[in-house]
Amino acid sequence: MNINEEIKATDVRVIDEGKQLGIMSLTEALEVAAKAGLDLVEVAPNSSPPVCRIMDYGKFRYQQSKKQQVAKKSQSTIQVKEIRIRPKTDEHDLQVKIKHIKKFLSQNDKVKITMMFRGREMAYTDLGRKIMEDVQRALADVSIVDQHPKLEGRNMIMMVSPKK
Repeated sequence: MNINEEIKATDVRVIDEGKQLGIMSLTEALEVAAKAGLDLVEVAPNSSPPVCRIMDYGKFRYQQSKKQQVAKKSQSTIQVKEIRIRPKTDEHDLQVKIKHIKKFLSQNDKVKITMMFRGREMAYTDLGRKIMEDVQRALADVSIVDQHPKLEGRNMIMMVSPKK
């Protein structure tokens, strides 16, 4: 946005507090703004003639920054946490991992559960799928399954997100 002397156009359309003052030369518009003790701000530089508004530019910038701060504060960031499991993961260890998943879900994070198969474990993908379904049942009260267990190479991946 160009302000006061930075405006390059010779004639401008002037708006003051919502009402149009009409098309006038740049020097006239600057004089009107100076009499009001405000700034002349170019709001639509590409129109013909450019549209300028008489306003307190410092106050306008302050309000814009406050709006951005409120928008930034109200937005939530969702992270994707990953939990890795093996087909031979013991029952107690699996329960600990499920507890971690529930903690992540309570913090409104998505969780990617990865079942890793190494070497000859690829022969036991059906066992891995059964374990993933057990995890899914254990999390049924707090999560929604975004992506059902799917084998990708040597990993079986399932995505869960918190219930609203």
